[in-house]
Amino acid sequence: MDPNKSEEHGMTQEMRNTTKESSKVLTEVTRRDWFKTSVRGCAGLALGALVNVEAVRATTQTLKLSDVNEFTTSCNFCSCGCGMVATVREGKLITMEGDFDHIVNRGSLCVKGISMFATHTSPNRLTKPMYRAPGSDHWEDLSWDEAITRVAQKIQKTRDATWIATEKVADKEVTVNRTDAIGFLGGAQNTNEECYLFQKAARLFGLAYVEHQARL
Repeated sequence: MDPNKSEEHGMTQEMRNTTKESSKVLTEVTRRDWFKTSVRGCAGLALGALVNVEAVRATTQTLKLSDVNEFTTSCNFCSCGCGMVATVREGKLITMEGDFDHIVNRGSLCVKGISMFATHTSPNRLTKPMYRAPGSDHWEDLSWDEAITRVAQKIQKTRDATWIATEKVADKEVTVNRTDAIGFLGGAQNTNEECYLFQKAARLFGLAYVEHQARL
């Protein structure tokens, strides 16, 4: 017996069985079933005509999570760097929750992370830089541009005053180009790309002390 012919015969028989089953399903749909389907469709159309679509849309505008934008961020409490999703409406933070797509926490948060919304919305939270002059008994509000300028001037002044160009090693002057008066501290929430740029910037300033928040 030819195995090829036997295989063709089996495939033909299978196709015939499939055709018979499809025909059987079609014949099982009765006129009563078609009538029920038609009645349900007409009822659905009639109900749609009774619903005020504009009113429904207007109502949904007042829902808790309507007309909002979502932003991903990181928890600011410890070195785990758990991901969070912040929901903002018209520039105001309204909810914060764990990010289910984040590789670290997969949506879960500890008790500190859960309380992050309260710390961000607290009326005592500082939202702009403040400065207290030496010997002063009060704080002064600064703009961000003023704060950045002051920090840059302080870094430049300290760097110039404590700059070490060369160092003697085994009776030989070696170029080191560094300052020991400034340190740099990174955070666990920073990405690999941000850490790379921070490290390059710190070395560019001649900083020898570069540390990480998670190690302290």
